[in-house]
Amino acid sequence: MNFDLNSLWFVLIAVLFVGFFVLEGFDYGVGILLPFLGRDDRERRVIINTIGPHWDGNEVWMLTAGGAIFAAFPQWYATMFSGFYLALVVMLAALIVRGVAFEFRSKVESPKWRAIWDGAIFFGSLIPAILWGVALSNIARGVPIDGSMMFTGTFFDLVSPYSLVAGLASLLIFTLHGAIFLNLKSGGEVSERAMATAKRLWLPAIIVIALFIVWSYASTDIFTRLGVNPGIPPIVAVLSMLSIGYFIREKQMGWAFIASMVAIALSVVTVFSGLYPRVLPSSLAPEFSLTIYNASASEYTLTIMSIVAILLVPVVLGYQAWSYWVFRKRIERTDHLEY
Repeated sequence: MNFDLNSLWFVLIAVLFVGFFVLEGFDYGVGILLPFLGRDDRERRVIINTIGPHWDGNEVWMLTAGGAIFAAFPQWYATMFSGFYLALVVMLAALIVRGVAFEFRSKVESPKWRAIWDGAIFFGSLIPAILWGVALSNIARGVPIDGSMMFTGTFFDLVSPYSLVAGLASLLIFTLHGAIFLNLKSGGEVSERAMATAKRLWLPAIIVIALFIVWSYASTDIFTRLGVNPGIPPIVAVLSMLSIGYFIREKQMGWAFIASMVAIALSVVTVFSGLYPRVLPSSLAPEFSLTIYNASASEYTLTIMSIVAILLVPVVLGYQAWSYWVFRKRIERTDHLEY
């Protein structure tokens, strides 16, 4: 790797997506499990309050990643967002409704009112959890891009059996991640149900992820580019995913959560490693692919961005780490619940 500013920003964007999927992943999982694990309104409020202080901060990772792509690799941003436009609009609408639901749900003490917003939280979590898997699988496989760096396909070019399996895989791993987090952050029957759910989800997640990995060998060049020995990240990701089942059975849920974080993080690292130096492969011809060089901003822009990132990123990371520390205790039925 010729490590220049272009490579640096490729790595930084990968780190932002790692942070987003690890943190927002359990947010999505908790939202998906809300109508199934909360038997009454008080339990559903406990579930929502486990992520209440964090969900909006976790989404900042996605916004920052999008902003970094726009500034560092504007052609990548333009081509990807135009090609994935309909899917991104659907995802954005789901996230907006989800955010409103968190804030509005407890404003009126009406069962019907709260049921509507519970449904909004569920679908607002379910849709992005699926679409992110679909999006990453299309980026890994490649999309129709011509010689002028224009997306020439349609929405239906992004929907295939392979991408749908990827969407199901991301849905299952995020839901499993959320169940483990919910077990750690809640008490009483909610915590017990979350552990039981994690036990049930692990094997289906393993099966679908294994299918996705095998299919990726046939449908993408990610693994062939990495070579016969794909390196440490994908191997550790698989081992971490397998170890989750053991930790759950042994009721070592803290270790299970760490394992799920590692599995998600290193899966994203594997995708970005297989892409480099490309950012958006072309399915029409390899020479039409967008790379960190033909899609990048000027060196001056990358230099200014690097200086700003060095100054501000540690502050943001420190603040978010502090917020998790402040709100670290379990949420119980008897607690004062804001959401």
